[in-house]
Amino acid sequence: MSLWKTTVQQPLLLLQLQQQQHSTPMHSSSFISTNTMNQKKKSTSNRRALILCCSGSNTSSYSPSPSISTTTTTTSAPPIIKRRKRYRRQYPGESIGITEEMRFVAMRLRNVKGKKYTKDSLSEDEKEDDNLGSDNDNDGDDDGGVTWQPSMEGFLNYLVDSKLVFNTVERIVDESSHVAYAYFRKTGLERSEALEKDLDWLGQQGFVIPEPSGPGISYAKYLGELSEKSAPLFMCHFYNIYFSHIAGGQVIARQVSEKLLEGRELEFFRWEGNDAELIKDVREKLNMLGEHWCRDEKNRCLKEATKAFRFLGQIVRLIIL
Repeated sequence: MSLWKTTVQQPLLLLQLQQQQHSTPMHSSSFISTNTMNQKKKSTSNRRALILCCSGSNTSSYSPSPSISTTTTTTSAPPIIKRRKRYRRQYPGESIGITEEMRFVAMRLRNVKGKKYTKDSLSEDEKEDDNLGSDNDNDGDDDGGVTWQPSMEGFLNYLVDSKLVFNTVERIVDESSHVAYAYFRKTGLERSEALEKDLDWLGQQGFVIPEPSGPGISYAKYLGELSEKSAPLFMCHFYNIYFSHIAGGQVIARQVSEKLLEGRELEFFRWEGNDAELIKDVREKLNMLGEHWCRDEKNRCLKEATKAFRFLGQIVRLIIL
């Protein structure tokens, strides 16, 4: 029995021992390889997380330097050349005011026979102004050598038409609701009442007072229509009517008084205050008002000034007709 056990059991024991030896290294190697793979996975995931973290932070924080980009663009772009600002050439008298501009228009109309202006260089309106104003420019003789002789009948027509024009202007200024006209009420230059007194006195002297004639009626109608269309254009006539009467009316008054009225001075040519100061006050107000007008309105006013002198010239010519 002992020999059988020895011969039979010994090989079995050896076989079991070999199986245990083979199974143990395999188990340990698989365990080691499993651990190694797990560590590799962890290190790989850690590296990915680190890369993602670093790459995210770098991406969010990185931006191109503005100084570098600006420098490259400015150096590559052509230099900017600033254009010169061109200023419009001013009209004569524009720096002072619209009344000074109109004064230059009046001077030009009076000097059309000089060297700088000729008939060929004038427009149709200016040619007519020159013809109408030629009688006013002569204190003594005209071009034909004929003495400037006023007639009483013509002088009465002149006074009547002038009264109609002044009545129209003063009525428009007093009754209009336009705010611009309110500044020119009761200026002291009003002539309607003075003309009424003169015509009453002349009627008492036996002179027949005529009705208004064509020049006065046409001008009064034009002023009425113009006052509703454009305040700047009407104010141009307003100023030139009073200015012309003060500037040229004194010459007419002196000549007519000497030749027709035996030296009597009419109320039409007298003012309660200083006429120069009165027209100066109107001039300053109109210049202030003109500062709010555009250049186009001022240009139209200058054209209206020639019309004002044309209408006034027609009325003055009544004295010698």
